[in-house]
Amino acid sequence: MLCDICKKNQATVHLTEIIDDQMTELHLCEECARHKSAAMEQQFGLSDLLAGMADFGKPEQEEENSAAKCPNCNLTYADFKKIGRLGCGDCYNAFRKYLAPLLKRIHGSSQHVGKSPLAKGKDSVKSNRKGTELVNLKAEMQRAIQKENFEEAARLRDQIRAIESKKDKG
Repeated sequence: MLCDICKKNQATVHLTEIIDDQMTELHLCEECARHKSAAMEQQFGLSDLLAGMADFGKPEQEEENSAAKCPNCNLTYADFKKIGRLGCGDCYNAFRKYLAPLLKRIHGSSQHVGKSPLAKGKDSVKSNRKGTELVNLKAEMQRAIQKENFEEAARLRDQIRAIESKKDKG
């Protein structure tokens, strides 16, 4: 499939834009996708989104938040709010107590559990919860095996199998 913009290169990036309840699919080559990305960031950058989300905090916390500073790169939380990017890996630890609520607001959770395909229909929420539950149970089972707690691991294995068999039937 050729790029929708330049009509020369192979499309490797596929975007779905929804503007005023109108869905448009774009198939772009890497170069056109880069230009489109830059144009979209100028219109509404990620930094604007993060800064807006960070500003939802209580006003009395604002001074305390702004004073927080990364010991490695010297980035302040106020600077992070302006640019929307952290300076280094240590910033995650330096700003942990401010980032956790922000990530929870953006993603709905502050803990990453991996991707799972979205189910369609009215049972999609229930199906996605079961997928997350399975991921958590499998991780718990692995921890039990590492601790050589085989009885607990067997119990968790049986619980996982029960959920998976229900999932396959329903």
